This record gives sequence, C-alpha cells and structure tokens, in this order.
Amino acid sequence: MKYEVILHINGEQRSAVIRQADTLLIVLRHLGLTGAKPGCLNGDCGACTVLVNDTPIKSCMMLAIETVGQAITTIEGLHDTAIQRAFVEQFAFQCGYCTPGFVMNAYALTTQKPDADEETIRKWLESNICRCTSYHEIEQAVRSVLAQKKR
Repeated sequence: MKYEVILHINGEQRSAVIRQADTLLIVLRHLGLTGAKPGCLNGDCGACTVLVNDTPIKSCMMLAIETVGQAITTIEGLHDTAIQRAFVEQFAFQCGYCTPGFVMNAYALTTQKPDADEETIRKWLESNICRCTSYHEIEQAVRSVLAQKKR
C-alpha cells in the first residue's frame, strides 16, 4: 500500500508517495536529492547521513514515514557553510562519495558542540567511514571551524 505524505526537507514542503517500508534514503533519492549516498545500506558507513531535527541520522536506517512532521536537512540544504569551506580548504576528501555524510555529521558537531575536544571530534566522526583518505584532514576541517567559532 502506498501513502502520499508531506515531508519538510531543506525548509520546503515536499510531497512524496511512499510505502511504509521505504527508507528515508530511498525517498530522498526519488525526490532528486542524491547527496545522501547509498553505501552499506545497514547503518555502518554514514554515507547517507542527513539531519532530522538537527540530529545526524543514517537515512538508510530510518523509515521515511517516521519523518513526517520532522525537519529534514540534506547536504543540498546547506549553502556555503563554514564546514563545507573547511573541507575544501583542508583537502578533506578524495573520491567524494562519503563527503556529504561526513559534512552533515561535522556540521551538526560544529553547531551543537562548539567546545568539542579531540575525543568528542573522534567519537562523532567514528560513525562515518572513508576508504580513500586518512581522517586527519577531516578532523582538521572540524578543528578549523571550531577554532573560528571561538574567536
């Protein structure tokens, strides 16, 4: 059975026809929001990370029906944020497949925990996997944004 729902995505109301079993990742991609990437499809890699009510969520693990009435932010909803600029400045990506998920997670970290220490940064980034680069550049991007916030 299919249902028509209204989802609040990136500040806009979006209509979608979904099945109860459809994950948020699948629905977002059907809506043309392809920034969240299908990686492992079991919640391990974080490539599909989006924000639901400002909390990083692996969209492959959440049913779309659960997000009705919630605020969803995808990488397409971020516009020239400090963390996006920092990823570019710190060369914090190689192939780029995992980058949207890392950016979403790091964005939440830098906005919610402006005083994050090294352990907090590492713990937050543990939920995302990159197979191309070391995490040093990604951690440095986060550190640079946190340092800007302290000024």
